[in-house]
Amino acid sequence: MSAPVTVLGLGPMGQAMVRTLLAAGHPVTVWNRTPGRATEVVAAGARLADTPADAVAASDLVILSLTDYQAMYDILGPAALAGRTLVNLSSDTPDRTREGAAWAARHGARFLTGGVMNPAPMVGTDAAYVYYSGPADLLEAHRDALATIGAPRYLGEDPGLAQLMYQANLDVFLTSLAALMHATALLETAGVTATASMPELLQTLNGTAEMLEVGENPAAQLEAGEHPGHLSTVTMMGATADHIVSASEAADVDSGLPAAVRAYYTWARERGHGADNWTRIIDAMRPVSPARSAVGDRDPSPRGSSPSRRG
Repeated sequence: MSAPVTVLGLGPMGQAMVRTLLAAGHPVTVWNRTPGRATEVVAAGARLADTPADAVAASDLVILSLTDYQAMYDILGPAALAGRTLVNLSSDTPDRTREGAAWAARHGARFLTGGVMNPAPMVGTDAAYVYYSGPADLLEAHRDALATIGAPRYLGEDPGLAQLMYQANLDVFLTSLAALMHATALLETAGVTATASMPELLQTLNGTAEMLEVGENPAAQLEAGEHPGHLSTVTMMGATADHIVSASEAADVDSGLPAAVRAYYTWARERGHGADNWTRIIDAMRPVSPARSAVGDRDPSPRGSSPSRRG
């Protein structure tokens, strides 16, 4: 028989994990603040525990799929955690994740951080993967069970790394979704329906990775600290950003998002980097060092300097 697993939290993601673990032959114990959410997974073979402590006692491996890390403290405070492995797949900040790892250690538990990089319907599929950080031996000890959720991608011992990678991916994802909605709203002002515009916009979104690979290697440039402006310069991209802001304002579409993007190109252009590659804008986003700040090398004005016209 496969190793028993406990899952705390039965939102769509938690339920998907339970179904996947059950299908792989793992006995699964569940608990949720709203017991009614357990109905379907119990019908599929999971056991509903009366309390969090009972759920934790049922398995060495305890997976948490909660709103945030505070929910872990609220739920597991009274539970006996000594000797258990906690795998927290909830979203929060890297610092709160590190605090959570220290909290678990004080209670005698071992701790892995995880970030699930797919929506609930994709859990357990070949396309699913999960970032992990924390003790490497802990991941290996429970790899069989965790791999049923998604392919494990281990990042290192620092418990905050998986959360940071997860948030960085969502940074790209959420910004892209906002841009997609902004572009759709912009086209609507000319009578172009979402049905007509979405395929065109998604073509650009889907092709971005391929475009970056043609003639550019932004990752290598960033690591080398070089920004050769062979193709897409700060000046060229900044001019395009200006045009998007102007088009938005003329159409009475909220300009906050494109104005925020424009601010980074303006920052780089004003510091004499107009001929550099567009990757130069990263310097406006990086942490401010005391030395750079002292010589005026970097003005943090792009951060929050471009409010929407709607206030």
